[in-house]
Amino acid sequence: MTAIATLGSHCALQVLKGAKDEGFRTLLVCEKKRERLYRRFPFIDEFILVDSFKEVLEPEPQKMLEQNDAIIIPHGTLIAQMSSEQIESIKTPVFGNKWILKWESDREKKEELMKEARLPMPKKVSSPDEINSLVIVKRQGAAGGKGYFMANSEEDFDNKRTELIYQGVISETEPLFIQEYAAGVLAYLQFFYSPIKEELEFFGVDQRHESDIEGLARIPSELQLKNNKVPSFNVIGNSPLVLRESLLDEVYAMGENFVQAAKRIVKPGMNGPFCIEGVYDENAKFTSFEFSARIVAGTNIYMDGSPYYSLLFNEPMSMGKRIAREIKNAKENNQLDKIVT
Repeated sequence: MTAIATLGSHCALQVLKGAKDEGFRTLLVCEKKRERLYRRFPFIDEFILVDSFKEVLEPEPQKMLEQNDAIIIPHGTLIAQMSSEQIESIKTPVFGNKWILKWESDREKKEELMKEARLPMPKKVSSPDEINSLVIVKRQGAAGGKGYFMANSEEDFDNKRTELIYQGVISETEPLFIQEYAAGVLAYLQFFYSPIKEELEFFGVDQRHESDIEGLARIPSELQLKNNKVPSFNVIGNSPLVLRESLLDEVYAMGENFVQAAKRIVKPGMNGPFCIEGVYDENAKFTSFEFSARIVAGTNIYMDGSPYYSLLFNEPMSMGKRIAREIKNAKENNQLDKIVT
């Protein structure tokens, strides 16, 4: 029997509960320090215990995955813990397109794909000496916002970068990506594309709560200036958001453009879940500053289904369950080659 496997972090509980609901055997690659947590949940059938997630690349874990006829569901921890080359070397089938994960983790490639999809984007700032307005400075890969910072001048950039290096948050040689700061209402748009049905589904929207930048809004401005600490954008949790219905047509258009762009430049394309991340301004104009080419942790808020999926499915449907349903349909129709790499 095919097993659904994932790493014990990020959205593992949602993924494996959805897989169990669809009749699959479930397998968790779990760091030993987190075993006690995950043993609490009865829908996890088997554990592969490791000291570090990178051990999944070693012969013994690979053998266990093969023996269980496993399909790995990738999420943000996979990208954060491994290089693109390591991910691509995984012999176990990976749900979706493991090649597109390189485009997510590389800022230059990410920008190229977003431009190809005609997503409205903030302007890139090529170097610190070109900063002449408020910018946000980002790390490569899926860092969960940790180590991001805002700056309004080259001097401000240098001071904050130096402080984060001193704190050990970023390294001295780490490449940083500078982008004009887009202000507005945060909206992380969650999608699922089925290559079997050749259909795009809009799953839901979340907002991310970041510490401690979010807490600064509760501090009077004159006291903020006396705080020398570089604010963190580390994601702590997520909350749901429902958009004005008049915005949905543009939402679907952006998702469809992204799917078509991915088909053109990183075959087999953007299969399965993905997220377009950005803000709406005062004119309800969307600016996209990121994409995630796999399931995002914000879908955890919809484990019993989202408002938008309740319009498409007459049953509770999490993103984890939707992934498992896609795998089940593909197996039944001998189309697994369309949904795994």
